[in-house]
Amino acid sequence: MQTTRRDLLKFAGVAAAGAMLTPALRAYAGELKHVAKAAKPLNILILGGTGFTGPFQVAYALARGRKVTLFNRGKRPSPEWPGEVEQLLGDRNNDLKSLEGREWDVCIDNPTSTPFWVRDAGKLLQGKVGQYVFISTISVYADNTRPGMDETTPLAVYKGKDAMAETRETLMADIANLYGPLKALCEAEAEKWFPGKATIIRPGYIVGPRDESDRFTYWPLRLRAGGEMIVPGDGSDPMQVIDARDLAEWTIRMVENRSFGIFNATGPDYERSIDATLYGLQAVIGGSTKMVHVPTDFLEAQKLEIGGDLPIFTPATGEYAGFHRVSIQRARDNGLTFRPLATTTQDLLAWWDALPAERRAKQNAGMTREREAEVLKAWRASKA
Repeated sequence: MQTTRRDLLKFAGVAAAGAMLTPALRAYAGELKHVAKAAKPLNILILGGTGFTGPFQVAYALARGRKVTLFNRGKRPSPEWPGEVEQLLGDRNNDLKSLEGREWDVCIDNPTSTPFWVRDAGKLLQGKVGQYVFISTISVYADNTRPGMDETTPLAVYKGKDAMAETRETLMADIANLYGPLKALCEAEAEKWFPGKATIIRPGYIVGPRDESDRFTYWPLRLRAGGEMIVPGDGSDPMQVIDARDLAEWTIRMVENRSFGIFNATGPDYERSIDATLYGLQAVIGGSTKMVHVPTDFLEAQKLEIGGDLPIFTPATGEYAGFHRVSIQRARDNGLTFRPLATTTQDLLAWWDALPAERRAKQNAGMTREREAEVLKAWRASKA
């Protein structure tokens, strides 16, 4: 998951709050009916598996004929899996007993952002799994000013007293400063306990159906609402995102191919500007929404939060000049593929429209129409 320090605090708890929405999974399972079964068996352990991307991993693995075991606390409602899934209950904080005495071909670690979780899993699973996949984040990089950041770019450094004492609670209390450094240390633990057998995947912004953050969802919903819409900057700033299903399917393929190492994973496979993104969305949605470009410095002077009121967007200058220009060449060379933006948009809106009315009434990202109108009025007045 990719995020800037500007929007970390606002969206830190959203993903954990998401309910298990089976219609989206049923639709996805239907898409996978054409997927061929794999020739060789594979036994996959997924730590987590009921969040945003995990259920897509499960569904794709099942479609490939894989055996899947989930380990989590069982706090979320169990989905209607399109196949048999073994459920092990436990807690990454203090109860890994259900993993003892078991072996798997691979372990995929989805939800971890505290190093002691990886350490404890590593102690127990070392020698018990043939590959350990850690889902990290592009936010591990220390310097986002340089376009073309690849997997060798220096990582954020933890400056606290004891990384192994950091918990979910301490992370949330200072997430803007701790998220990237702790994820980097999680990566180091994965490589320590599974030398030569670790796969580190660093996603960018993950989007599509079941995205409870509403960050990307804000844009198609805003276009669909019509009227005048603020577009930050001159429209040329890039925007990198990846559909959760593309990420999930590629993760399973990386497991099947026993691909090890570190990989950035965002998209698409070319540089797409915010204008190109929005016009691509509008081609699906239709309507006559007028996009009004407003300079970023003016928006900031109006106290709009870049990345919050205008989610995902960051200007390609200064502190975040390289944030949406991350190199994904290594992932592409290892088979990362992308759905068309139109497909992501259509499926995202279908998922959104099926949500309960009370959920749709409160978006988790973006500014209100009233606030947008105020800023547009101020922008027009500044040019008079």
